[in-house]
Amino acid sequence: MDENPGTKVEQAVEECLAIAQTWLAWDGRPCVSEDGDRVYTPHKAVRRIADHVIDHLAEVEAMLAGVPTQPDEWHASLATFESDWARFAEQDLDEARQRLRRLGRSFALRVAAAGPDEWDRPRTPSWTVREICEHLTGVVWYAEQVGRLGSVQAR
Repeated sequence: MDENPGTKVEQAVEECLAIAQTWLAWDGRPCVSEDGDRVYTPHKAVRRIADHVIDHLAEVEAMLAGVPTQPDEWHASLATFESDWARFAEQDLDEARQRLRRLGRSFALRVAAAGPDEWDRPRTPSWTVREICEHLTGVVWYAEQVGRLGSVQAR
């Protein structure tokens, strides 16, 4: 039997959190994205990781229910909110762990519940469930825009 492709989303979340544990050393300066178009802070990266997974979880739910997806109206990466500039403390990391792990696991469990027959079912013009899972492994990009900082390690 095929392995649940949703577990790749959980693994990507863990990669993000491994990077995020170094953000306690963040000095408050924005990190410019590799494309030079956006700035990132630890809080913004966590927000974008969560928003991206939420967006595709909603898409998968709608696809499996046979209804149109809700239009994407996020402010997304171009917007940096006032709250994104806050210091990133141990409690923020703890909250990110709780939030992102639950979200990644919810995604993986939803994909598992849909079952292998649904993972590769064509849904043109949309991606398959498996393709969405593969796409979501890219959420690590948001964490990489802040990067591994300093030598501070969280518990």
